[in-house]
Amino acid sequence: MNDWQLTLLLIGAAAGGFINGLAGFGTALFALGFWLQFLDPLRAVSVVVIISVVTGLQGVWIVRHSILNCPGRLARFLVPGLIGVPLGIASLSFINAEILKLIIAAMMLLYGGYYLGRQNLPTLNHPTPILDSTIGFFGGILGGAASLSGALPTMWCALRPWTKSETRSVLQPFNVTILSLTACIFGATGVYDQEGLRLIATTLPVALLASLLGIMVFKRLQDAQFRKVLVIMMFVSGGALAARTLM
Repeated sequence: MNDWQLTLLLIGAAAGGFINGLAGFGTALFALGFWLQFLDPLRAVSVVVIISVVTGLQGVWIVRHSILNCPGRLARFLVPGLIGVPLGIASLSFINAEILKLIIAAMMLLYGGYYLGRQNLPTLNHPTPILDSTIGFFGGILGGAASLSGALPTMWCALRPWTKSETRSVLQPFNVTILSLTACIFGATGVYDQEGLRLIATTLPVALLASLLGIMVFKRLQDAQFRKVLVIMMFVSGGALAARTLM
């Protein structure tokens, strides 16, 4: 690995860690934009999954009380999501992952653009348990197929009238659990060889420090500010994902 590749590796780790600390999602969207310039997709994704899980655990801890206050809300997303993970991994044999990424990017761009053109974000105030479970299921499939477990739940949670802690108490543990299962499957199939472990050892300390900075920013944001940042990040992330996929 030359100096330029090492620089891209560390920048990606910092960007992914910070976003994870701030919003509880987006590690892959930001880190892979740098890493896929010199790493093959399987190698890059297998590393970013570990980074996402480890940095995400810090975020789970800071919203643990919100998780315990309403465990049923998380369960509606998580249980179907776990079922979706192996289906997503299996779908890689016949679904074009690049097209899948473009579809998700388009959805994020459309919603982000819609928000940026309006003053007030629309909200859904009534309970939607069936839709919550459906979103969780497809989030699990996307997590297994393209490491994009947070895309659909993030868009859906942005429509809910939840506080920033309530929103994060769904997104953070959902992503950590879905990607932990994905990492276990990668490990069982021998993806984490010596080179993969070396990359993890190099990037993990940087990502952890950056996620702590993201958490500090998260704690300073008001609920309304957090919701705006969340959706704007979707817009930026969608653009980055589309650009990276089309390159």
